[in-house]
Amino acid sequence: MPVVAPEVAPAQGRQRHGDTTVGRALAMLRRLFSATAAESTTLTEYARSIQQPLTTGRQIAVTSIRGGAGKTTVAALLALTYAHYRTDPVLALEADPALGTLPRSLGATEIRWSCADLARLVDPSMQLTDLTGYLVPYPGGWLLPASQGTIGGQLDVESYRIVMTAMRRYFGTTVVDCETLPAEVARTAVTTTQARVLATPATVEGVAATRTILDWLGGLHRSMRPTTVVALTHTSPDTTMDVRRATEHLQHGGAQVAVLPYDRHLAAGGEVRTSLLAGETRRAVARLTAMVTDCAMSRERRASGTSR
Repeated sequence: MPVVAPEVAPAQGRQRHGDTTVGRALAMLRRLFSATAAESTTLTEYARSIQQPLTTGRQIAVTSIRGGAGKTTVAALLALTYAHYRTDPVLALEADPALGTLPRSLGATEIRWSCADLARLVDPSMQLTDLTGYLVPYPGGWLLPASQGTIGGQLDVESYRIVMTAMRRYFGTTVVDCETLPAEVARTAVTTTQARVLATPATVEGVAATRTILDWLGGLHRSMRPTTVVALTHTSPDTTMDVRRATEHLQHGGAQVAVLPYDRHLAAGGEVRTSLLAGETRRAVARLTAMVTDCAMSRERRASGTSR
């Protein structure tokens, strides 16, 4: 099945760079005439966190309390960043069957098998090369859609559990683009993965709703909030939110907050191309991915008595 109908695809138009032409020129001048050692050191630290060795597959759930929060965009950014930095197999799994857009965000042109289909087919005797025949490649990784572009083929919790249990032995990192909370599969995903990301719009309403979710997670188990990262996304260039106060409110109980700035390329929708991201966005995404990786590995570090 095509991800986008051929008659609709041309409506996308030309993709824009996240930075304006003037912004790119100024950034180039700053690189030429200012010291960049500190920035390079910071990016190296992010890369080191993202590339840390894994003992078993790490699975990360990305969800939100409502639509329009940038959930799928955040999932795509994480999947692309892991595929860029890591050498072990990376899987982007879509668990949002209601016409989710993760395949489009990752540049897929067609959909093959769905998550529910694979739940009926996966077998312990399969090798990775057998499994990838059912997946869709994206730059550096593999994609498993939730549906074939139709309404009604819902993904149930049992199918989700079967697939996630099976995928862990094949893929070092799995990024799950969940449906919005409080849907059943999303609740299962955020409580069974090693780390979770809550995409939150940079609005008072978004922050208040996400704090409610964080309090709910804290009531489930004391380890849930410290292994959760809130991706505070700016979907408008004119936001007036006090980011410092919003961050302090969301960090209650140990949750971490990563701020994703407004980016013209991401705001336009369609395929996410990291080469078109603004410089500030690329740094923010690297920081977010490093934070999520540290959360996903926190239990192992505690068991070994090490810390970052």
